[in-house]
Amino acid sequence: MSYLADHDPEIAEIIEQERLRQINGLELIASENVVSKGVLEAVGSIMTNKYAEGYPGKRYYGGCQFHDIVENIARDRLCELFGAEHANVQPHSGSQANQAVYMAYLKHRDVIMSQDLAQGGHLSHGSPVNITGKWYTISHYGVDSKTEMLDYGAIEEQARKEKPKLIVCGASAYPREIDFKAFQEIAESVGALCMADIAHIAGLCATGLHNSPVGIVNFTTTTTHKTLRGPRGGAIMCNEEYAADIDRSIFPGMQGGPLMHIITGKAVCFREAMHPSFTDYCRQIVKNSQTLAEVFLDEGLDLVSGGTDNHLILLDLTSQGITGLEAEQALEKANITVNKNTIPRETRSPFVTSGLRVGTPAVTSRGMKEDEMRTIAGMIADILKDIDNDAVIRQIHAQVEALASSFPLYPEIPPADLS
Repeated sequence: MSYLADHDPEIAEIIEQERLRQINGLELIASENVVSKGVLEAVGSIMTNKYAEGYPGKRYYGGCQFHDIVENIARDRLCELFGAEHANVQPHSGSQANQAVYMAYLKHRDVIMSQDLAQGGHLSHGSPVNITGKWYTISHYGVDSKTEMLDYGAIEEQARKEKPKLIVCGASAYPREIDFKAFQEIAESVGALCMADIAHIAGLCATGLHNSPVGIVNFTTTTTHKTLRGPRGGAIMCNEEYAADIDRSIFPGMQGGPLMHIITGKAVCFREAMHPSFTDYCRQIVKNSQTLAEVFLDEGLDLVSGGTDNHLILLDLTSQGITGLEAEQALEKANITVNKNTIPRETRSPFVTSGLRVGTPAVTSRGMKEDEMRTIAGMIADILKDIDNDAVIRQIHAQVEALASSFPLYPEIPPADLS
């Protein structure tokens, strides 16, 4: 940052403060991670200078020969990583990847069935405040009121009644494994297409720690910056029969020029995810999540569905008599970053909530394991049980800084050959 320090010290100082925040704090937001130095170098490279509208071999600008190569590498690596027939790596985000699928195969007011945002779904799956909810007819399914897990029998019954054109599966706050094959079978039984949004669990799907929808459902969308540990962006995978429609829907349908520096970073992250160490990393994500859950339960805290199968835990704070917003703010004072979240049967506003979402990808990238999770869970529980105790928060703040600063910010990526 030496150039910025000289030429724009105001921005350089903000970046430095954010670096210190990340180093000295515990990032437990389930949708966030820490990229490698390789991804950072790629994203900050001169690949950002080039317009490359179109696709490799068919660009609307000259001078794209090296951008063609890197985009082909990114596509090939993603296909190899997931066993996909076709990949589009141009979506700027997971939401735009989702919108591209909708636009390719749906008409205005067609029916989409998807998981309710308040019960674990995502904004882009049909929330009334999102373009999806405004443009299409949405029929939401939720979780069982007792188990707080997906009830596939109830979902099938709903599909037979609603007759959707598309069924969306995948979630942003669902701590249990999703049966993608069951969703595809339900979709086929009612003549619908099926899209799996694996933005949160893509790394787990790629390494076999969660069943993968690729090659099972019609379309798989993802982000690249959560458990895949890449730059912020999106991607779509599908079989060849859908490739042309999907590609046209992204460009020229949804987007103009792709962000080639981000696609370069995606290529780097896909290669990193092919290394055997990445499977170990994802396995540790799940171990860490389950360790947090065990300690939370031992501390008398309530968990939605009673536990977790993946990278996140959803705390139900109803019995604590506090809101998700209050919990988030108290923990942030101690340099523990989490996010308030709705829970099944939510009675509060999405800006307040009764739940708290906690995830392990970022702290796992820094090298933390079960022992650190027990310590972290204990600190979180101590604050949640007494959120107005500033003395406790100050004490835990010091403990958090000591713990976090003893682990490097950037993940260690082995340089071993992948051949």
